[in-house]
Amino acid sequence: MSALCKLAPLPWDEKALEPVISARTIEFHYHKHHQGYVDTLNKLVEGGKFAGMTLEEIIHETADAAADAEKKIFNNAAQVWNHDFYWRSLGPQKTVPQGKLASAIARDFGDTAGLIAALAEAGKSQFGSGWAWLISIGGKLQIEKTANAQTPMAQGINCLLTVDVWEHAYYLDYQNARPKYLEEVLGKILNWDFAAENLEKESQAVLAAAQ
Repeated sequence: MSALCKLAPLPWDEKALEPVISARTIEFHYHKHHQGYVDTLNKLVEGGKFAGMTLEEIIHETADAAADAEKKIFNNAAQVWNHDFYWRSLGPQKTVPQGKLASAIARDFGDTAGLIAALAEAGKSQFGSGWAWLISIGGKLQIEKTANAQTPMAQGINCLLTVDVWEHAYYLDYQNARPKYLEEVLGKILNWDFAAENLEKESQAVLAAAQ
């Protein structure tokens, strides 16, 4: 993002996640909700001190804002980032944790089933709208849940995967059955390769800082 935030393209075709997530849900979620956050953010920052910042810079600058105007900017900027990250956390091709990621999962959760169970519980127990996250702090994997637009990234935490538990993410396909949505997404379309890439980025950053 420079002066204008743009809707990032989806990493797959809109029908690619069916039947877990329908093209109809993607139509509303991506083209209406995600696009809406992009459009609102652009209006809010136009001509102001945030206009030339990257999306990440805006989020960091407004994460602890007290002023209502900056809270609105944070909410929309964080939702743009969260959605970009969510789409990349999903994929139509079956993947499995490998290498460093697989080892970290075994160490911190016992196995992939244990991680998925913990992530599902975070998603189910998040009251109201929000997100369930797989994060890494110093290489140790943890599960976190956040409300509304909040994101661990705003606090400098390395995110590996996320699942959207706002109702607009699942209501057209699953109505009020959030647990079923989580079961299908977590069991079938998580992009573990994306998680592995994000874990490796953290490792590389640590090595670079030590040099």
